[in-house]
Amino acid sequence: MRLRALLENDALGLRLLGGEDELDRTVRGVMTTDLRDPSRYLSGGELVLTGLAWRRSAEDAESFVRILAAAGIAGLAAGEAEQGDIPDDLVAACARHKLPLFAVNEDVAFATITEYVVRQVSGERAGDLAAVVDRHRRLMTSGPAGGGPDAVLDLLGSDLDLRAWVLSPTGRQIADAGEPLPAARAAALAGDYLAAARSDRRAPHRVAVEGTPYSLFPVGSAARDMPGAAFSDWVLAVEADAGDWPPARLDLLHGVTQLIAVERERRDAARTVRRRLALEILELVQTGAAPGEIAARLRVAAPVLLPGLGTAPHWQIVVARLDWARDGTDAVTADGPVARSLLEEILVDPATAGADSADRIAVAHTGDEAIALVPLPGTTSDGGTLPDGPDGPDGSDPGSGERSGADRGLHADALLASVRAPLSSGLGDDGRLTLGVSAAVHSAEGLRGALEEARHARRVAAARPGRVCAAGHHELASHVLLLPFVPDDVRRAFTARLLDPLRDYDRRHRAELIPTLEAFLDCDGSWTRCAARLHLHVNTLRYRVGRIEQLTGRDLSRLEDKLDFFLALRMS
Repeated sequence: MRLRALLENDALGLRLLGGEDELDRTVRGVMTTDLRDPSRYLSGGELVLTGLAWRRSAEDAESFVRILAAAGIAGLAAGEAEQGDIPDDLVAACARHKLPLFAVNEDVAFATITEYVVRQVSGERAGDLAAVVDRHRRLMTSGPAGGGPDAVLDLLGSDLDLRAWVLSPTGRQIADAGEPLPAARAAALAGDYLAAARSDRRAPHRVAVEGTPYSLFPVGSAARDMPGAAFSDWVLAVEADAGDWPPARLDLLHGVTQLIAVERERRDAARTVRRRLALEILELVQTGAAPGEIAARLRVAAPVLLPGLGTAPHWQIVVARLDWARDGTDAVTADGPVARSLLEEILVDPATAGADSADRIAVAHTGDEAIALVPLPGTTSDGGTLPDGPDGPDGSDPGSGERSGADRGLHADALLASVRAPLSSGLGDDGRLTLGVSAAVHSAEGLRGALEEARHARRVAAARPGRVCAAGHHELASHVLLLPFVPDDVRRAFTARLLDPLRDYDRRHRAELIPTLEAFLDCDGSWTRCAARLHLHVNTLRYRVGRIEQLTGRDLSRLEDKLDFFLALRMS
């Protein structure tokens, strides 16, 4: 704003006492002071308000005005409330230093002038930033020339004093202005955004985390009528409550999200090649193509996914499915494209998060599933190169290959550790995300088995309770694979036949037969180890086991009966 705007506002009641030729100076801020030397608090361009408490004698005016002029302020406004008319020595000093001087009527509070100046300056800054945003948008229509999201967040901080971050739906920080959020807070904000988007509330979504207000703006281009649309968004999180913002500022922030969306779309387009590679390889695997043909496609994919890799990588497959329950029915509908976006996000390497180099995963969606082809550098957990020994029946190395999957590859639980909370908030009561992870394989022959392994693991995960579940290949070699698929009526009948007599006896006599049975099986039928664990005499343990056998008609010295009890306890 210009100084002359102060005179044009009658509500301020200012009178110009000198400096008429300097009224086109730009006002960049306002400061109230009665210090004799306020220079250390001035940066230039301010309108200084003073009540003249610094003035002890006529000589003080020259020193005070000289300091202000040297600091480059725009003008001086002196109040008449304390001393009445403005002293002539102050008027003369301002004239000598060509500093515009205003008189502030005693009926006008300094706070009124301050509020007016701040409002005008903030509005002009917003207009300047809007012009910058528009310029960046035009530049980025033909490529990433605007400096990316980080540059936009820098503008918000420098021009509007707004701290902001760009987050993924899992809480990964894609961009910041040099001050990252704590990981837990970023995950909480992502969860709040997904929950708010699911409720169809209008953006921006206003939330508070640990007492700090935030406003969340969607950055995305997904169709909003899809139940999982928000899972493909980015989120602009601004540390402020936008509830009382004027329309102009809200429009500006929406313009900022459109600018960031350009970068989001550019990165999404960069994944197209990797998605196509994954789809081509998976189609070859599923149609029974010759191993040589699959191996040739893998050699093409390796430099794209792991540039600079000197040896052929090992591979893992991850299968994901996103299901939504239909209102009022037991039917579900799967969303393959959104599952693909989520799986790409979950598999991003956090060590390189935010950089294009983080995208080394090829993910395709086929029908209701999203399938990721994950390259693993051909090294063991101790840093050595995995030997290219003979393949096992699934195409993995017997021993070394298995160690690579266990030690160095992806683990189902670890994949979901940091994303489970925000994704669960977005899924609510009608959505489920399930993942299955295969073992690592190092040959084309092993990919078919790895794909089936990952699909089986995902079915195991789907049989578990919870909004977000995963299972790994190691669970497919145990009873864990079978138990989830036992029909509920069979499960209830089996467990009731074996365990209900023991439960009834424990309820009547507090004999703790069920805990005793669990400990006995866990100790592999060892009397001494089980007695020590339960802090019982061996004879007392023998009495309890005898009572279990009497009530159930089973013999715990027989392997078959031990196995039945073990399964019944796992299914109960």
